[in-house]
Amino acid sequence: MNPLKSITGTIVTGVVIAAIVMIIFADGISSSVQWTVWLHALSGVAWIGLLYYFNFVQVPGVAKALSEADSGGPGPAAINKYVAPNALLWFRWAAVVTWLSGASLLASYGILGAAFTFQEGAAVIGVGAWMGTIMLFNVWVLIWPNQKKILGLDGKSHEPEVIAKAKTVALMASRTNTALSIPMLLSMTAYAHGGYPF
Repeated sequence: MNPLKSITGTIVTGVVIAAIVMIIFADGISSSVQWTVWLHALSGVAWIGLLYYFNFVQVPGVAKALSEADSGGPGPAAINKYVAPNALLWFRWAAVVTWLSGASLLASYGILGAAFTFQEGAAVIGVGAWMGTIMLFNVWVLIWPNQKKILGLDGKSHEPEVIAKAKTVALMASRTNTALSIPMLLSMTAYAHGGYPF
């Protein structure tokens, strides 16, 4: 029985290996704060990884499939029916877990309020926290509701103009998140590694 043949087995294998590394090199299983850091990093990688997948791979791929549909190409049906709904599920819930674990870490370090009000010593991570908050808002308020219309996941039939508007709103929110992800990641890593003491 190979655990790598299922996603659950793969994740469990990764968690077990991580726990073994912690036991060997950190004198046992780490504190809940360290587990939260780990959860924040993993969910953040999933969230931003999927954001980049949508912007750099799926959107151009669907556009190409649409342009070739009239000449015998496959069209976007496979991506839109089978890939996008699953990717969007992981995307939106990774966003929630990332934000909640990040807020939990700021609270456990005693700087939640200081970060969100840009107080000295927490300003740079506050910039990252606000960008992450804006990005979470975009995922749930702009991207997901419009993707449901585009992909027909809301159970309703929409006019072409409504779909066109939904595509524009979802794309602009997604591109905004892609742009914000760069300074957000800089702010998070700079704070964690002492790059900016303000």
